[in-house]
Amino acid sequence: MTDRFDCYYCRDNLHGKKYVKKDEKHVCTKCFDKLCANTCAECRRPIGADSKELHHKNRYWHEDCFRCAKCYKPLANEPFSARDDGKIMCGKCGSREDGNRCQGCYKVVMPGSQNVEYKNKVWHDECFTCFECKQPIRTQSFLARGDDIYCAPCHEKKFSKKCFKCKQPITSGGISYQDQPWHSECFVCETCRKPLAGTRFTSHEDHVYCVDCYKTDVAKKCNGCKNPITGFGHGTNVVNYEGLSWHEYCFTCKKCSLSLANKRFVINAEQIYCPDCAKKL
Repeated sequence: MTDRFDCYYCRDNLHGKKYVKKDEKHVCTKCFDKLCANTCAECRRPIGADSKELHHKNRYWHEDCFRCAKCYKPLANEPFSARDDGKIMCGKCGSREDGNRCQGCYKVVMPGSQNVEYKNKVWHDECFTCFECKQPIRTQSFLARGDDIYCAPCHEKKFSKKCFKCKQPITSGGISYQDQPWHSECFVCETCRKPLAGTRFTSHEDHVYCVDCYKTDVAKKCNGCKNPITGFGHGTNVVNYEGLSWHEYCFTCKKCSLSLANKRFVINAEQIYCPDCAKKL
């Protein structure tokens, strides 16, 4: 006589029938689906004896229900990650959800992708661009102004002092004259182009001149001695009258040589006289 082989629950004979062994008990498929089947974490329906079951950390899924919560990609044979909120995600979506976000486009910087890290922030390589020209910095040197990043050429163009003469940026050295910056090579005599750094010079109408060229080409001539009035050394003070100019020390009476600076005088035939000598003419 053959031993009975019955379902643990309904006692139906299992000989020649499909059954499931659950906790060392033999169960027919009908009782298994009704009493023993795990509930799918996704669809909340029982995972029957005829379904393929997947499980992870005491949670169960139908094979077709085990998909990425973001892109719905089947994950039965793919790497995945389980989030704290219970969602299952493929590797790509999980990285996007949890990864660092680019400061340029605010999209996730995927692990292994080319990126730039600066001051605890991260950018995609192509998003780390110059604030001015918008070109990617990549391997170039760069400088920061506040939260803005500049490539070296744009930083130089935007923030460097501009030469008073050529209006181009001064990248190193330079000369300051009357609170204006100059390139050393631009600070030259307007007439002879001689470099003026470290030499005596003067300016006239926004141009600078060496002493010799100023005397020859620019300076007024004294109506007394006929020499240039340069303002260098002796003769700095000047007397002007009706379009004529004199060194202060040349502004004297033609007859008695009395200095007439800040005194009354008489002019006759472009010559100056003190009042007493003028009476004797």
